[in-house]
Amino acid sequence: MKEIAARLAHWNSSGMPYAIATVVSVSGSAPRLPGAAMAVNADGDVVGSVSGGCVEGAVYELCREVLAGGDCVRTSFGYSDDDAFAVGLTCGGTIEVFVSRAVNFAVVEAVLADEPVATVQLLDGSGALLMVGRHGASGTTGFADVDSVVIDEAIAMLDSGTSGIRSVRCRPDLDVFVQSYATKPKLLIFGAIDYAGALARVGKFLGYHVTVCDARPVFATRSRFPDADDVVTQWPHTYLAQASVDSRTVVCVLTHDAKFDVPLLEVALRLPVAFVGAMGSRRTHHDRLMRLREVGLTDSELSHLRSPIGLDLGARTPEETAVAIAAEFVAVRRGGSAVPLVRSGGPIHHDRDAGSLTRLAPSFG
Repeated sequence: MKEIAARLAHWNSSGMPYAIATVVSVSGSAPRLPGAAMAVNADGDVVGSVSGGCVEGAVYELCREVLAGGDCVRTSFGYSDDDAFAVGLTCGGTIEVFVSRAVNFAVVEAVLADEPVATVQLLDGSGALLMVGRHGASGTTGFADVDSVVIDEAIAMLDSGTSGIRSVRCRPDLDVFVQSYATKPKLLIFGAIDYAGALARVGKFLGYHVTVCDARPVFATRSRFPDADDVVTQWPHTYLAQASVDSRTVVCVLTHDAKFDVPLLEVALRLPVAFVGAMGSRRTHHDRLMRLREVGLTDSELSHLRSPIGLDLGARTPEETAVAIAAEFVAVRRGGSAVPLVRSGGPIHHDRDAGSLTRLAPSFG
């Protein structure tokens, strides 16, 4: 919903009624992840997408029906064997969509302000919504016993940046959809070199909050890294030791200088982050491992180090190298094999963040 929040805010402020269709689960080779949304207002204007075009027409009509006073609707779209271009996903996957009336104003405002917030919505005719944010919870699912158990779960899912369907043990007849509007994941780049500039550009494109850090003030300048959100002049290990990180944070060490990267990696490999990678030749890597063992890192901790960093794309330029590095941390985050699709089998989309939640629909409470 983030990509359409500005339009929804405009419709809210002008009093324009609208309905919103949200992808609540996916399976197979579906084009959009849970949380993707399309909205239709009372004038028939459309914003957003739930399928990349496959089922938009049918979802549009469902939005119009809900706007006309109908109950909220939960429905699935899958591949049509009789007609691949009928109402179905020609890519072969299945998506489940929930159509409800206008989103809570406070939710839209929080998303626009990039404040972390999660919503818990009943997947029934009411579409009742509860919002969980930094200032507590507001709204209700309509059931006090459900409210009492979903808040902690929504906070945990917000922390990990995941969204998905959950069932509630105390109400086995009800499902809820927890949607996380987390702040941007962090990409921390250490080493103010040309490769860092290219990686900052790619990271920004991928939606990360990008920080470039180097101890040398002559190199760590805003003019050299205009695409970075933050440029920090500080010893890398000192900065990382006090930085706020989480399970989505990516750490890329491009210094390939022992006096910088050994103390930095000593800190990084003991943090609960998603990815730690370091640049350097294979010889540099072996020397680095020896030095890290000397400062006390265990084999288990060293097993998390991705070095030499990046996938084997034959990259030469800083831009090509940045693509190779980004491809690796995307594959790690999403659970990809990094094998060319032409040589692999199984589903194309196997998102690690969302898949285990949306397909299995675990329960809580």
